[in-house]
Amino acid sequence: MTDEDEGIAERKMRFLYALRSRGITDGRVLTAMERIDRGAFVKGLFAERAYEDTPLPIACGQTISQPSVVALMTQALQLSPRDKVLEIGTGSGYQAAILSLLARRVYTVDRHRRLVREATEVFRQLDLTNITAFAADGSHGLPDQAPFDRILVTAAAEDPPGPLLAQLKIGGIMVVPVGQTDAVQNLIKVTRHETGFEYEEMRPVRFVPLVEGLGSE
Repeated sequence: MTDEDEGIAERKMRFLYALRSRGITDGRVLTAMERIDRGAFVKGLFAERAYEDTPLPIACGQTISQPSVVALMTQALQLSPRDKVLEIGTGSGYQAAILSLLARRVYTVDRHRRLVREATEVFRQLDLTNITAFAADGSHGLPDQAPFDRILVTAAAEDPPGPLLAQLKIGGIMVVPVGQTDAVQNLIKVTRHETGFEYEEMRPVRFVPLVEGLGSE
């Protein structure tokens, strides 16, 4: 093993320790985070920071989320291997890749065609065959594929979006950042029951806003 390999191995070990220290206790989530190399999704100048617990810039003015937040949101979904999942905001593809190891099928949507193309290529390289990525307006969800067992939104809305709530199965869970501004957002877990929706506030977060329409790239 080269010094560089040892350095990467040590960074990965610290990475997993950091997740546990931030309250990630689900063994399946930790295993998925260990198996999916965040380094595959971070390009260029920031590649050497792939194993830091911090958000990093990606193309189209977006970010790859902080790993502990990815893990927290994934854990909150309480995924089963039979679940069909919708992700709004493909971004780098990192979150969808984690989900793909824990669910039966992942549909992921982003308004930026470039991000969808680049993420799809990484999925292919990693042989993740149960992810379907679309360039589309995520605020409308994917009505043709609904209903979903789980929905994960990686952009902040002022309220949990009505079209997405409508596409959630009875008994389903949606995790979404909600906030009026960049500065004040909370991660919300929504559970759909026969009689309505139950909302649980999880923690403060900062995400890019959920924007309607397709991007220019």
